[in-house]
Amino acid sequence: MLDLGPGRKSLDAIETASRDEIEALQLQRLKWSLNHAHSNVPYYRQAFAAASVHPDDVKSLEDIRRFPFTQKSVLRDNYPFGMFAAPREKVVRLHASSGTTGKPTVVGYTARDLETWSGLMARSMRACGTQAGDVVHLAYGYGLFTGGLGFHYGAEKLGCTVVPVSGGMTPRQVTLIEDFQATTIGSTPSYMLSILDEYIAQGRDPRKSPLKVGIFGGEPWSNAMRAEIEQAFDMHALDCYGLSEVIGPGIAIECVETKDGLHLWEDHFLAEIIDPETGEVLPDGQIGELVLTSLTKEALPIIRYRTRDLTRLLPGTARSMRRIEKLLGRSDDMIILRGVNLFPSQIEEQLFSQPNLAPHFQIELTQEGRMDVMTLWVEATVPSTDDKRAALGSSLQKRIKQMLGISVIARVGQPGDVPRSEGKAIRTMDRRPKH
Repeated sequence: MLDLGPGRKSLDAIETASRDEIEALQLQRLKWSLNHAHSNVPYYRQAFAAASVHPDDVKSLEDIRRFPFTQKSVLRDNYPFGMFAAPREKVVRLHASSGTTGKPTVVGYTARDLETWSGLMARSMRACGTQAGDVVHLAYGYGLFTGGLGFHYGAEKLGCTVVPVSGGMTPRQVTLIEDFQATTIGSTPSYMLSILDEYIAQGRDPRKSPLKVGIFGGEPWSNAMRAEIEQAFDMHALDCYGLSEVIGPGIAIECVETKDGLHLWEDHFLAEIIDPETGEVLPDGQIGELVLTSLTKEALPIIRYRTRDLTRLLPGTARSMRRIEKLLGRSDDMIILRGVNLFPSQIEEQLFSQPNLAPHFQIELTQEGRMDVMTLWVEATVPSTDDKRAALGSSLQKRIKQMLGISVIARVGQPGDVPRSEGKAIRTMDRRPKH
């Protein structure tokens, strides 16, 4: 694995600043961001007035709690540019969501926003162990999705050689990693498993690959998947967090020294954890929904944005800034099965405990009579007989029942039977009747 000796590039001063220094900077920037949003975005001006609050009322960081939340639906309702706080001609980049569930959410960046984003991504990649001069293979999607270009400009700012492959054509991914001797890779964690499958299909030993650092995001993934990737490639696998509405990737990152949660770049984002049902702010250490406020964005300031991501805030370790724990999942991804709440990442954790099952799965939810049924589609690691696959399924069912307290039907197919994703994996197919 990567040598973490004294040759590592020094940190930015803010990464080791005291909590008092960080919070003083946050308060200064929060006042600016709230005034910027209030002065330039009609929606925020109206929302603040409706809540009987004004940016000038802010005297401490806790005063952010007096301001209203921003939901994703607000961005859709103001499509395309209604939430912008900068003139359209000053917006030099547009990104957008896929819009598969309605109007897409559109985000914009001024030249200064792009410089901020690139700097955050460079800082994030350095925290993962990537250094100037490294070859960075990017298998994140490019285009309107923020992942590919976010990593791309950050890697260039860090001084790396960038290979902008994007997703797809997995055999070529392996060829280019080997031919160009890439030392860092960025992709969704589920797509990294597809690259692992391709290494094996080509008869290559992934542990002999040049890769030393993998930076994975775009979907929740378990520590069991981390262990699988690290063992398979003899590399460090780090978690990266971001979402386009707030800036894109680069909001929080795991540090290679500790891998104990994702350090939030608190000089640019103010974080809260709330009860997703009541909206009440929870103390650090309690699990709830992550809410983020941007502190430096010009084109699209975002105030108390409800991410729907479930985690908790923890003290800093390798950096002074607080950490978020590895995401449990999204509140809207939570599965309620016969009164039990669970997330796909919990199923993933149990799957990785079964050595003869591949780390690919899909969950199908159906209803038989009044009873909800979960069918788990998985696959064996090697071609197997019907009896052998039935035994593997039975073992997985027992494990899930023992660890999670739910009964599932595990269908074990042959290698390659579970659909692969080149981007964010589709984990759950809910076919239950909508009431």
